[in-house]
Amino acid sequence: MRLFRLAKIITVALRFGLDQMVLDADPSGRLMRLWHAVFFWRHPTEPRGVRLRRALESLGPIFVKFGQMLSTRRDLLPPDLADELALLQDRVPPFPTEEALQLLENFYGRPVDDVFVDFERTPVASASVAQVHFAKLPNGTDVAVKILRPGIQRVIAHDLALMDSAAALLGRLWPEARRLKPREVVAEFSKYLNDELDLMREAANCSQLRRNFIDSKLLVVPEVYWDWCGKTVMVMERMRGVPISQLATLREQGVDLKQLSRAGVEIFFTQVFRDGFFHADMHPGNIFVHQDGRYIALDFGIVGTLREVDKNYLAQNFLAFFKRDYNRVARAHIEAGWVPAHTRVDEFESAIRAVCEPIFDRPLKDISFGKTLLRLFQTARRFEMEVQPQLVLLQKTLLNIEGLGRQLDPELDLWKTAKPFLERWMDERMGWRAVLRGVREEAPAWAGTLPQLPRLVHRALLAPEQQLSEQREVLMRVDTAQRRQGRILTVVSVLFAGLVALELYRLAG
Repeated sequence: MRLFRLAKIITVALRFGLDQMVLDADPSGRLMRLWHAVFFWRHPTEPRGVRLRRALESLGPIFVKFGQMLSTRRDLLPPDLADELALLQDRVPPFPTEEALQLLENFYGRPVDDVFVDFERTPVASASVAQVHFAKLPNGTDVAVKILRPGIQRVIAHDLALMDSAAALLGRLWPEARRLKPREVVAEFSKYLNDELDLMREAANCSQLRRNFIDSKLLVVPEVYWDWCGKTVMVMERMRGVPISQLATLREQGVDLKQLSRAGVEIFFTQVFRDGFFHADMHPGNIFVHQDGRYIALDFGIVGTLREVDKNYLAQNFLAFFKRDYNRVARAHIEAGWVPAHTRVDEFESAIRAVCEPIFDRPLKDISFGKTLLRLFQTARRFEMEVQPQLVLLQKTLLNIEGLGRQLDPELDLWKTAKPFLERWMDERMGWRAVLRGVREEAPAWAGTLPQLPRLVHRALLAPEQQLSEQREVLMRVDTAQRRQGRILTVVSVLFAGLVALELYRLAG
């Protein structure tokens, strides 16, 4: 099955002429001429961006998601490719409405019109894994109904199996695969993608994020209506807003794009460091802007979580980075085991400085992240830095945030925007506020323990005497057992000696 899927990928790439995009990189043009001689019958007429988008749509959800991520990296892609891939965010071809109605009827056990007062047959959005229809509950509440694509589990299973095979092959053929951990990265991606196929899990993610930001002045999260939800269907509050990609409309409504870009950075760092629970699929198709200027988050199939140790490590690295304390950054990487223990701190520090210094005190529009990423990869290769699979989603989300910031406010200074938030967070974690928070958290437990304190102290004071008494009893039992064993051995020895004497007497006689 994997071979068939690989053959399909190659066939689709050739049909849409994606091979020409690779051959264009050959400055001599020889490979291009040879390739045209082999495939002389092909004459693509569509622009390369359209061909790339259509190829990704043909290959399925994993490739569509890859294109969605690339569409936010306009610093890495030519404008024509980025513009066309941006269409993947909300223009994935929908599946037929008849199939959607049949799926809902099978799920609810009755016709759709008996479940909802009104159900719009035309989908309002179609993504790689599901599509959304607007509807109205019997009580008149406007909702959005998300329906999983039929047969999507099988398609994703095949693609993930192919990716795992490719990662395993890469591990055998490429010496640096040990450091990059391709199979671990694929496994991490697989876990989150399979979670996205369970809409009950997505509903739970949505509910958790809504609780985290219930009183927020920056972010709105829809309410989930659990009585209508299941593994293949999710019903949530209908949100009204403007897609964040429609900048002209936002300007007409008087939205402050500079403030919006700063709010996006704060939302990201709040999710990561305050909650350890973050929306990990923040491409423009999943983000709207409310009429009051707040963000609206949608599509909660992929979320990331961080342990306390990960949050503390990342916060210290970010702060050291913002303060340009490259020695601290280098030592933190070595202490965490991300680079070998034998690495020289001064050499690693110098390499980090060479990468980071050129991008400080500059707005996003003046930073070439392509060159920066290339130099980071070179540094990682030189110092055998290992990829951390649990942080892959965080890195992807940070790329999305940077892409959004570049669209909203090219003058945004990402570092200066994030630094105050992280300093405040670290102060709350390690300063006097952390002590007060710890007291508040432990107070309920103390209320139950304090009345027992006298009895516990009395027991603790008696413990040494009780332990000595128990030890004396054990020693007495051991001494008694040894005496008994000694008497038995004496009797056995006497009997044995008697038997030997009798035997000798018999032989002598």
